[in-house]
Amino acid sequence: MNFNALLVTKAEDGTTEAKVTQLDDDQLPAGDVTVAVEYSTVNYKDGLCLGTGGGLVRTYPHVPGIDFAGTVLNSDDQRYSPGDKVVLTGWRVGEAYWGGYSQKARVKADWLVPLPEGLSTRQAMAVGTAGFTAMLAVMALEDHGLKPGAGPVLVTGAAGGVGSVAVALLAALGYEVAAVTGRPETETYLRSLGATQIVPRESINETVKRPLESETWSGCVDAVGGPMLARVLGQMTYGSSVAAVGLAGGAGLPATVVPFLLRGINLLGIDSVMQPYDNRLRAWKRLAHDLPMDKLEAMIHPAALADLPKLGADILKGQIKGRVVVDVNG
Repeated sequence: MNFNALLVTKAEDGTTEAKVTQLDDDQLPAGDVTVAVEYSTVNYKDGLCLGTGGGLVRTYPHVPGIDFAGTVLNSDDQRYSPGDKVVLTGWRVGEAYWGGYSQKARVKADWLVPLPEGLSTRQAMAVGTAGFTAMLAVMALEDHGLKPGAGPVLVTGAAGGVGSVAVALLAALGYEVAAVTGRPETETYLRSLGATQIVPRESINETVKRPLESETWSGCVDAVGGPMLARVLGQMTYGSSVAAVGLAGGAGLPATVVPFLLRGINLLGIDSVMQPYDNRLRAWKRLAHDLPMDKLEAMIHPAALADLPKLGADILKGQIKGRVVVDVNG
């Protein structure tokens, strides 16, 4: 049967074009489980894959979409049966493998997790890789001793996808949240998610000669990297941790080892792509339980497959606020 997908093609001169195209089941990749996709979302990696590929896409034509949620149509794996609701994030789906910007997807069973009780497929994609990553970051900070009442927790890139969910999660869990943003117009939005302090990006975005500053933050979810992360390391309280989840501000880290040696700071790397199954389940269950659904709803911007080329370009420019939820059947 025919179905719609957003197909990216690449010309001999290297230019790419993304447009909604009709495909049939024979064109689906190999896999154990075929899913009727209901919703997907837009992440930074999706923006790259919708454009030039950013070095992530191996072969063309290509169907991007690193996340999706939907219903199992058929399965060769005993863990899943027709009618089961499932979620996929990571495993290089949408990059090296065809992804979720399609009404149908076929993937390895190992890449799926059951939709957690209490979440709809639409809500799961409002969470998506960004929210899943935010939950992994919060869990890592808690596993390294972070508790409410210890002082403000900093969230950089706070109006983006990871940042928005991190702010809402931390606030719901009882933490005092300081949100960093370079867009003053997002202050009302961030306060509505639970931020109690707004930190202008320019006040924290430059490195300083002093390796240590006043102890200010009891924890940090950092989506920026680069000079901002280096600066933040010198402002952390003794024995606290930074969960590094992104590099919107650059992959370099112009820092010294002094915060690690004199304050015992922990720098925790957060990877969502190859995360083990058990920790995936733990994170999704926490999201269903801890993330306020009204706050999640306030982040959502609905979209359809045809909107994705523009949205992909927008997210690369830092112009997306909150979470885009793509109704692939809309």
